[in-house]
Amino acid sequence: MRIRTAATAALALATALTLAGCAGNTADSGSMPGMDHGSSSSASPSVVMAEFNDADVMFAQMMIPHHQQAVEMADMILAKDGIDAGVITLAEQIKAAQQPEIEQLQGWLDEWGADSDMGGMGGMDHGDGMMSDEDMKTLDAATGTEASRLFLEEMTMHHEGAITMAQNEVDNGQNTDAIGMAQTIIDTQTAEIATMQELLGQL
Repeated sequence: MRIRTAATAALALATALTLAGCAGNTADSGSMPGMDHGSSSSASPSVVMAEFNDADVMFAQMMIPHHQQAVEMADMILAKDGIDAGVITLAEQIKAAQQPEIEQLQGWLDEWGADSDMGGMGGMDHGDGMMSDEDMKTLDAATGTEASRLFLEEMTMHHEGAITMAQNEVDNGQNTDAIGMAQTIIDTQTAEIATMQELLGQL
């Protein structure tokens, strides 16, 4: 009887200690997220928030559909027969440069917690050189030299719009990686416009 009583008491003590330990752990874990004493979890959000601003988000949101249309235009011209060799090379170059940038822009928006969809705005009223549906249909239907000429003329306008958007990011953006991409777009597409003017003169 005495042994049973002692065992019961020991069990009760162990249970009490276990409960006290759990309660202590719960209290500690509950207090940690609210502490501002250099924990990485509390410091990280403010650091991440400081890495971008509204201009960065708009740059990514508008440049994604802009690049997607350029890739679509390149695919159209690459699927045709009788296209100028210089135009084919340029279309391949544009596609190779802009598809990875689309993926990078989408990655940034995900990191920033921003939506990649601008609600169907598409930037059509922002002077960004986007082709209309009718323009795209005309290019799709064109053949030979006419297709080459349309591609060069429309892509020149498209690039000019991209350069304007990229310059706005350089001037007003905050994220260093996004600003770097914007400057690359300015440099690359300015050179491609010069190439397109040369090719137009040779058609």
